[in-house]
Amino acid sequence: MSEEAALPLVLLFGLATVLLVRSGEVRWWIAVVIGLFGMYLGQTPVIFTADGLVNWLLSGFTHSS
Repeated sequence: MSEEAALPLVLLFGLATVLLVRSGEVRWWIAVVIGLFGMYLGQTPVIFTADGLVNWLLSGFTHSS
C-alpha cells in the first residue's frame, strides 16, 4: 500500500480508536481496530515522529544523574 493510500486509513482508524477508548468499552473488535490503526500508522511518515517521542520519553525515565 502506498503512503498516500495509508494516510486516510490512519485518520479513520485513529478517530475510531479515540471514540472507542472514550466510550469506556473494550471488546475484541476494538482491539482489532486499534491494531489496524497501529499497522497503518507504521506505513506513514508519522512513525518517525512517534518513534522519536517514545525514545525521548524512555530516555527520560532511564536517565540517571
